[in-house]
Amino acid sequence: MVDRRKELEGLRDELIERFDRYKAHKEQKGGPLDKDMEDQSIEVVNDEVIEALQQEAENELRQVMHALKRIDAGEGDDCERCGEPIDGRRLVALPYTTLCRDCADLG
Repeated sequence: MVDRRKELEGLRDELIERFDRYKAHKEQKGGPLDKDMEDQSIEVVNDEVIEALQQEAENELRQVMHALKRIDAGEGDDCERCGEPIDGRRLVALPYTTLCRDCADLG
């Protein structure tokens, strides 16, 4: 569990840095769009991509924080839906998972 905790803490820190970079990028883009229509469309697409990446990082960070709370509560290796142990291989592949494979497949 200690190794998983360290891995999740590292992932948390990386996601926070990534989220901050996306946020800084968006804040510096406050000026007017380029006058060239092609450049404008590229800027808009880039902003949409940054927004999607930021949202993805935020969602993953939320999952990591939830997994860390479950570890702190002593529940990190058990499925939060059925209570059965989560397969160690699943935890290695997806360290922030809180569901066993069967429950995850149920959606």
